[in-house]
Amino acid sequence: MATQPRAWQRMLSGRRLDLLDPTPVDIEIEDIAHGLAFVARWNGQTHGDFAYSVAEHSLLVEELFSRIAPNSPVKWKLAALLHDAPEYVIGDMISPVKSAVGPGYGELDDRLATAIHIRFGLPASVPKTIKAQIKKADKISAWMEATQIAGFSEAEATKFFGRPDKAIIEGSLIKLRPPIEVRRAYMERHKQLIASL
Repeated sequence: MATQPRAWQRMLSGRRLDLLDPTPVDIEIEDIAHGLAFVARWNGQTHGDFAYSVAEHSLLVEELFSRIAPNSPVKWKLAALLHDAPEYVIGDMISPVKSAVGPGYGELDDRLATAIHIRFGLPASVPKTIKAQIKKADKISAWMEATQIAGFSEAEATKFFGRPDKAIIEGSLIKLRPPIEVRRAYMERHKQLIASL
């Protein structure tokens, strides 16, 4: 009799997260921050001495979201910070790979996102208007990353991600830091947002 393949991941906190049936009780911010700080965006194809991590990207997206929707409640800023949190366990797949994998990837991502949201006091799913604003911040971040560290021309980045409003990106630069610094910054921002809920 064949045994079922293992579908859980052991986290550094000691938690065992079942990818097929994730529960909020098995999710810890320390695991998310650590995992995201070591997951490279752009499959690591960026300039610099450190990979540009999903944690750093998430901090930028939350900053951009706060500029797009400055009067937004803190819970939606937290949702922006956590928008890619499932990637702490499933990694960051570039869009062409997601397309090749098919709908199964989206379903896995949705299950994890739901558990993460519930764990941190957010609704299981984010309202469409908020989701659209977070997606806008995500695309602006992608444009900035593409032009500043991933070798795209502005024209090429604009073709894929749209041209961002200069007022939204003014004074915001891509940061490349060691993973331990990014992990600390991510956890600190999460702590600030949770304290403000």
